[in-house]
Amino acid sequence: MWYALVLVAAFVLVATAVVVVARRRFVVVQVSGVSMWPTYGPGDRVLVRRTAAGQVRRGEVVVFASAGPSGWGTGPLSPPWAIKRVTALAGDPVPADVAAAVAAEHGAAVPEDALVVVGDGTSSADSRIWGYLPADRVLGVAVRRLSSGPSSAM
Repeated sequence: MWYALVLVAAFVLVATAVVVVARRRFVVVQVSGVSMWPTYGPGDRVLVRRTAAGQVRRGEVVVFASAGPSGWGTGPLSPPWAIKRVTALAGDPVPADVAAAVAAEHGAAVPEDALVVVGDGTSSADSRIWGYLPADRVLGVAVRRLSSGPSSAM
């Protein structure tokens, strides 16, 4: 009988460890806005894998800490979150539609520790307006939609 208690205790410990690791590795965010429509719409809940900016790839959708009134800020990441698609990484040529926002000359490269991000939708505040995204503001990469918001059926 005691071995059954040991097995139950071991199962509870393993299950707790799995939950703790998953909560540190993944986070769920809710989309609020149409800048990523049709990929993600308002109210969609998205599973995000915490990822260092150096592991982000071109074409991936990233979640990052939005710039506040005083700029991008430093220190720990915290909401509000924004979600956009990465179109250029450090060392890539600055995209033509972003060059004016960052005052880049033709042929310039995206600086180290910066990304270019653009919304999928037609109405998006992104690198075309506010320039480079500091790489240290990236929370992670969108893995999948968990649930659709009320306006995802647009």
